[in-house]
Amino acid sequence: MTSTHADKTGDGTSRSGFVGLVVGAVGVVYGDIGTSPLYAFREALRPFAADGVHGPEVIGLISLMVWTLTVIVTFKYVLFLLRADNDGEGGTLSLLALLMKKMGRNVPVLFFAGLIGAALFIGDAMITPALSVMSALEGLKLVTPAFADYVPLASAAIMIVLFAAQSRGTAAVSMFFGPITVLWFLAMAVGGLIHIGDDWRILAALNPINALSFLAHAGSVGLIVLGAVFLTVTGAEALYADLGHFGRRPIQTAWFVLVFPALLLNYLGQGALVLAHPETATNPFFLMYPDWILLPVVILATMATIIASQAVITGAFSLARSAVHLGFLPRLRIKFTSETNTGQIYVPSVNLLLLVGVLMLIFSFGDSESLATAYGISVTGTMVISTMLSFQFLRAVWGYSLMLAVTLLLPLFFIEVLFLAANLLKIHDGGWVPVALALVIMILMWTWTRGQAYLKRLRANNEIPLDSFIRSIERKSDHSPVTVPGTAVFLTSVPDRTPSVLLHNLKHNHVLHEQNVILTVWTEDEPYVPDSRRIKLSQLSPRFVRLDITFGFMDDPDVTRALALCREGGFKFEIMKTSFYLGRRNLVRTPNTGLPGWQERIFMGLEGFAIDPSDYFNLPSNRVVELGEQVAI
Repeated sequence: MTSTHADKTGDGTSRSGFVGLVVGAVGVVYGDIGTSPLYAFREALRPFAADGVHGPEVIGLISLMVWTLTVIVTFKYVLFLLRADNDGEGGTLSLLALLMKKMGRNVPVLFFAGLIGAALFIGDAMITPALSVMSALEGLKLVTPAFADYVPLASAAIMIVLFAAQSRGTAAVSMFFGPITVLWFLAMAVGGLIHIGDDWRILAALNPINALSFLAHAGSVGLIVLGAVFLTVTGAEALYADLGHFGRRPIQTAWFVLVFPALLLNYLGQGALVLAHPETATNPFFLMYPDWILLPVVILATMATIIASQAVITGAFSLARSAVHLGFLPRLRIKFTSETNTGQIYVPSVNLLLLVGVLMLIFSFGDSESLATAYGISVTGTMVISTMLSFQFLRAVWGYSLMLAVTLLLPLFFIEVLFLAANLLKIHDGGWVPVALALVIMILMWTWTRGQAYLKRLRANNEIPLDSFIRSIERKSDHSPVTVPGTAVFLTSVPDRTPSVLLHNLKHNHVLHEQNVILTVWTEDEPYVPDSRRIKLSQLSPRFVRLDITFGFMDDPDVTRALALCREGGFKFEIMKTSFYLGRRNLVRTPNTGLPGWQERIFMGLEGFAIDPSDYFNLPSNRVVELGEQVAI
């Protein structure tokens, strides 16, 4: 039976497959932004609570929320940034890698912008689960006030179970994410739709003039309110970060068909409810629903927030892997939880860091109202960074003129900086938390990058040029080392210099193998490298071969699998007759040289935190030989 055009979408994906991607995008990509209605409007109303809520204020606030969603999410992320991909991958680090590939790695502004964006995302990954789950569970106060004192404990219990389940992978659970989140958005849409008629004046919020009028007359309070209004777009960065998992068209379709309409209806419904019944301003989301269905809605909201938490945790794992491969962090233990999907990973150290951070936030702040004050800075900061990187993208990749790039992005940049300024007002109320988290993470990444660069220069200056060494070793003399059968692979990050582990082997064992491979593993500024470009072999002498293995920053750096490709290149060896020689360095501090003292201590701590290269590169453990050396920094 032949297929027809009706069976396919425009890009060749089957209709059923495309629908599956759309549903999956709803669950993973929009889980975070879909939980914002739980607290965003409530927090925006709070500055007006003492004097009573008035109609123009409600309409102005809802108008601000509607147009914040429209400008930042729809225009910036859905229509623009989803097209600014790095071979199909999105996210701050992916965009940074693309720009470094185009403009070179020695661009300090881009480098630090990428570090700040990545650090802010990690801070966001701690606050999102705590805030979302507590907001959902607080709906139980309306079912039974006695539950109020147990919200932090229940939230912590849910978080412990969620983080404990990460090591098992998300494949089994993820199939339920999409349908549950679709049901959540439908419930939000219905809840809003049945209340819009409470006060039809709320439809005036669709006019952006009301948003501008509100800001013009709100005075200093307006800037404070902007910090809460920005809560409507928390999770927008996931649109871009998860581009590689679902593709542009499914993410865009999910937004326009379900997510955006559901959010609009819910916010309009909350606004109409408060216009008609000002007393509902204390918790307008849950008060939209009648008592008989309130408990199922709270349960559904809790499931939605757990899904949102899972999405941001998975995003943190992916970001950590990219940061490791790009050289921003030491080698971390990364477990692949799926045999078929390399995107499903588990990073134990990051998982533990996030869990500790989330639990500290839950018990430090105690409720979602207090924690909401700490939220926003990390999100707005990340968005400002992505807009700055987008400007360079327009110039370097798409070739836009300076004037055109400024014209397109300056209004957006101004809006986001305004939101960032509004959130910075919350520094003393808890906003310092994400700033402190981001600062610590950025210092760690900067220190590791700087320390690695220093060690690389140190080795390059002290080691013997490889070609000179090969010429001297290949000359037959009475002092030539004994030749032993088999193959030796020496890992090095400086391929034109003789690996120190090779020199130590000659010095202590006085032997040289029949075949000697100088292996360097490279990470490209692109997500994935095809097998056709994976390996490069160069015969340096009868006994020496240089082998370059290249991975993308989203690839699994499996050296053993890559070595199997050497057979196709004409280089044959038996893995069980091959020894892999690794140098284990012991860092020793030296005063007045290298890094400042405080950075030396941090770098040495990070060095001790890194896992074995044999584990990271998936080398056969029974074929690895490690030789230690002391390195002064």
